[in-house]
Amino acid sequence: MHMNYLQKQLEELENKIEENRKLLSDLTLSHLAAEEISKLEAEKRELLSAQESQKESTTPMNSAIVEIRAAAGGSEAGLFASHLYRMYTRFAISKGWGCQQLSLNEGGIGNIKEVVFRIEGSGSFEKLKYESGVHRVQRVPETESSGRIHTSTATVAVLPEVTEAEFHIDPKDLKVETYKASGHGGQNVQKVETAVRIIHNPSGLVATCQSERSQFQNKERAISVLRSRLYETQRLAGKKEIDYTRKEQLGTGDRSEKIRTYNFPQDRITDHRLGKSWHHIEEILNGDLDTILDSFQSNPPK
Repeated sequence: MHMNYLQKQLEELENKIEENRKLLSDLTLSHLAAEEISKLEAEKRELLSAQESQKESTTPMNSAIVEIRAAAGGSEAGLFASHLYRMYTRFAISKGWGCQQLSLNEGGIGNIKEVVFRIEGSGSFEKLKYESGVHRVQRVPETESSGRIHTSTATVAVLPEVTEAEFHIDPKDLKVETYKASGHGGQNVQKVETAVRIIHNPSGLVATCQSERSQFQNKERAISVLRSRLYETQRLAGKKEIDYTRKEQLGTGDRSEKIRTYNFPQDRITDHRLGKSWHHIEEILNGDLDTILDSFQSNPPK
């Protein structure tokens, strides 16, 4: 978050604290005012901590927001989405990059409907940006007794994480909702509402985050995801008025749309933009992505 934005929030908190202090002398409102001051002071401490962290970090790391969604193919698409998630996180770890899950919508154990995560590390976005698009898998499901090959897809979007200074969102355009973070099976794992859902009213885009322990941190992460999405759609549209469809990156998820095919029976991964193929599909899905990604660095698609 940009320093000026932090300072503005601090000033607003100070004003609220001062307003509540004036109510301490009122016998009917003093108790509520004291509770509100305690809450505001806690928020102030978090903001000051964030401000100090920004002062210490003079060289910001490159970072990317990655979104994976199951598309066509039912439960097999959800399983494939989980495999892609594992592939990117293992690749990030092998590079010494930070990897943080921001939101997760599961369709069952080992089955992902949607996951949004952040990768932080020098050159991470530049390295991964060509992964955006529709990924197609062809394999025989474990539940398929006849040995018939199924085709399913998942969509990937790799977005640059941008700062408040690079792309400003008017707070008036945002609707912030809080809820209790949930774990596997949907059960609530916290007694307080720390998870945050933010709706950008002009576009209808929604971003959520429940990875952090505090509501403030989750709000900042969700805003960061929202900012990256809006920034990228504007860049792709190539015009000032934002096109919110994001079809350029995600497509519809239809089986006919694809940038890459993972063919298990033939142990082959084919990237259709480069017209190149690689074998050892299991190793690649376990995070050994260098060979594929290096091909894009030397021969980027137009």
